[in-house]
Amino acid sequence: MAVTTKPAAAGATELAASGALGPIGRYRWTICALLFFATTINYIDRQVLGILGPTLSRDIGWNEQQFANVVSWFTISYAFGLLIAGRVMDRIGTRRGFAASVVIWSLSAMSTALAKTTAGFSAARFALGFGESGNFPASIKTVAEWFPSKERALATGIFNAGSNVGAIITPLLVPWITITWGWRAAFIATGSLGFIWLAFWLAVYRPPRDHPKCGKAELAHICSDGDESPRPVKWTRLLRHRQTWAFAIGKLMTDPIWWFYLYWLPKFLDTKFGIKLANVAAPLIAIYLLADVGSIFGGWLSGALIKRGWNVNVSRKTTMLIAALLIVPTIFAPYTPSMWTAVLIVGVAAAAHQWWSANIFTLASDMFPRYAVGSVVGIGGFTGAIGGFLFQRGTGWVLQHNGSNYTPVFLVCGFAYVSALVVVHLLSPRLERVELTKGELV
Repeated sequence: MAVTTKPAAAGATELAASGALGPIGRYRWTICALLFFATTINYIDRQVLGILGPTLSRDIGWNEQQFANVVSWFTISYAFGLLIAGRVMDRIGTRRGFAASVVIWSLSAMSTALAKTTAGFSAARFALGFGESGNFPASIKTVAEWFPSKERALATGIFNAGSNVGAIITPLLVPWITITWGWRAAFIATGSLGFIWLAFWLAVYRPPRDHPKCGKAELAHICSDGDESPRPVKWTRLLRHRQTWAFAIGKLMTDPIWWFYLYWLPKFLDTKFGIKLANVAAPLIAIYLLADVGSIFGGWLSGALIKRGWNVNVSRKTTMLIAALLIVPTIFAPYTPSMWTAVLIVGVAAAAHQWWSANIFTLASDMFPRYAVGSVVGIGGFTGAIGGFLFQRGTGWVLQHNGSNYTPVFLVCGFAYVSALVVVHLLSPRLERVELTKGELV
């Protein structure tokens, strides 16, 4: 029996460009939509504790340091989980790997409803962090599989915008559930959302070469950067490359700032402006709506510059520089007498972070072949989460010992991104693409 296969990238790309293969399909954007919804649910489950932080602190009696400790257990588990998740995605593929991740984090999120002590909350958050660590390695790897380089930043920006949508939905949904049925019901209701997404993922997702809805022209478009055969890579060997460290240190220096926004913004608004659970939705929604715009626009901007003829190095770093400069004014947030002025400052910073994030994630697929992207993102996510763990513990200590004065924390937030971009540029001044040798492959 004759076996038919879809065309390889060589030759097919030219045919697609000439229209000989027909119009280029758009099914890859359906896959991007799935990633968007997964990230939305991921951040809903992640942020529930932040929204309920002031309430739980009063009900359970946590001080600033105890809250920081509970939060940090999620982050340390997330850090080590990312190392494993990146390897899992590269070895068994995103379809099975992503599915396993969603099952673990959904069950863990729901189990938080059973917690009665600080140790119980810490254990549930530890399990949640391990499960949620699969989301970004799987999503970035899926984008690398389904999109050519000129579309990856936009696709990353779109799915990454799900983090902001999740952060918008959570302050709307969680206070209502909590006021109506109690905080335990909030963890159960939000945790169950992952199983709904899982049904769609298993029904819809296949790699592009195996997908019946990915036509010849779209496959040629996806493979227009060259055809890369998937091969496992030894992630320890990746540490020999300066490009790995550029990505990892960039994440180390900036990811903790986003963790701070996610967990401490409700407490900051409560401490400085007296904003309680029933009224927290409006300022948080405003902040994360701005962040959504930043995520998509930041991803679009670097791609637009590439289409205008700018090289990848200049377009990515110019886009990241603009984002870094927009974040600097966040140092003034603790000094503002008006809540909405503080919300505007932090909202612009959150937008610029997501703008930055869409591009720094894309650096991994700019500098490494598709089969190594999951491992590289796992390493970078690990360093970012370790930084988040240390920053959370440090934030708790600072607030506990200076009367909940947020000035030193926001000072670090303001200058982190400019400093990170300097490091990224010094380590990879031209964003050279790594060609892995046979000795670096499993």
